[in-house]
Amino acid sequence: MTVHFPFQNTYATLPEGFFARVAPTPVASPRLIKLNRPLATRLGLDPDRLETPEGAEILAGKRVPTGAEPIAMAYAGHQFGHFVPQLGDGRAILLGEVVDIDGVRRDIQLKGSGPTPFSRRGDGRAALGPVLREYIVSEAMAALGIPTTRSLAAVITGESVMRETALPGAVLTRVASSHVRVGTFQYFAARGDTEGVRRLADHVLARHYPEAADAERPYHRLLQGVIARQADLVARWLLIGFIHGVMNTDNTSISGETIDYGPCAFMDHYDPAAVFSSIDELGRYAYANQPRIALWNLTRFAECLLPLLADNKENAIEQAQFILGEFPERFTAAYQAGLRRKTGLFTERDGDEALIQDLLDAMAKNRADFTLTFRRLGEAALEPARDQELRQLFADPAACDEWAMRWRRRLEDEPQSAAERALLMRSVNPAFIPRNHRIEAVIQAAVSRDDYAPFEELLEVLSKPYEDQSALSAYADPPEPHQRVLQTFCGT
Repeated sequence: MTVHFPFQNTYATLPEGFFARVAPTPVASPRLIKLNRPLATRLGLDPDRLETPEGAEILAGKRVPTGAEPIAMAYAGHQFGHFVPQLGDGRAILLGEVVDIDGVRRDIQLKGSGPTPFSRRGDGRAALGPVLREYIVSEAMAALGIPTTRSLAAVITGESVMRETALPGAVLTRVASSHVRVGTFQYFAARGDTEGVRRLADHVLARHYPEAADAERPYHRLLQGVIARQADLVARWLLIGFIHGVMNTDNTSISGETIDYGPCAFMDHYDPAAVFSSIDELGRYAYANQPRIALWNLTRFAECLLPLLADNKENAIEQAQFILGEFPERFTAAYQAGLRRKTGLFTERDGDEALIQDLLDAMAKNRADFTLTFRRLGEAALEPARDQELRQLFADPAACDEWAMRWRRRLEDEPQSAAERALLMRSVNPAFIPRNHRIEAVIQAAVSRDDYAPFEELLEVLSKPYEDQSALSAYADPPEPHQRVLQTFCGT
């Protein structure tokens, strides 16, 4: 019995200009590092078969499964504000699509599977470290409840890739609602190919926004839908202290999922200006800049749709601007509602926004850990005696004391019991995030010692981020000064 993928490949039926047909490059001796068995089952795949040598060969790109139509997708993009008219999948190959047990169509893509016509002189390969990072962070995001691409498998290839030095090669099998990006639309718009934009828009409507496909003005509804999902997504990023690191338009998913985990990071201490990406020298994609950049990227998307919005360009621009105007309100509503939940304010009152901002300001000034502050706030909501654990996170504990007094007065207006409030706060304030120093330790163990036990343990911890997990509580600790990771890298 062979490994079976029930592929249905709708993107491959689009015109040839949408992609290049290219097979993965075979590798020497693939070895499965990790299979996401629960995800495989949800995709209708047999995890036992995928864990065989044949399965490892498929997941490494050495063997193409029956029914696959391997393609590299074409797209363009603004990278750090500069437009590049042709990018495309330079080291990723879409094998095909499957419909999961919930009836949702999913892409199955190999990342690091060899050069394509879009590789731009690159080798098309991936090193082990970036593969492990994406596996860890994407699965952590899923467990945190954030819309995201998923990781089905990680395979080591038995070959080396050259970066600054020789590193073990690896392939990630990525699963996504689709891999259509703002940059995909830009690819056709930049060429004046209005029919290409229309074909792509119709494909996206059918796949991601079927409720809008039959609307009176479907392309207006498409723009509204993408804006709404991106506003909600970026609000969720900020609420867990996540920094994407490379919010280029080619990394902005039309489906509303987080995609492309390169130099991403989670904050330790709260800092609105936090930047970890080694290539973001000017802080364009800093933590607090992410909403503004999301709107900038969505404006580029709206520009692509102008010919579909109205025959007259001025009218189209006016309509696009009106729809784009929905982003700030949508983002702010999602973000402020999330902050209220994190601080135990489940009803809305005048002054809440200022009270929460005062907490954030005190956290920034006192270098309080973002994740632990909110987690311990939930514990203090149940037991005021635990305030001491909260205040210890602040360089000046008095700053916490003054705010906590006002917060407790505000809690008196809430209808929940202390136990109910604490339970609700626990459900939105994780104890465990993929901290940078933990990820780096996992990568070092794998690359230098071929040791994947730390990788497995970290994945286990992160699969239950809202549970205390007392036996593994050290994973909640912020880094010691000598453990801090100040820069993260793209890995390409």
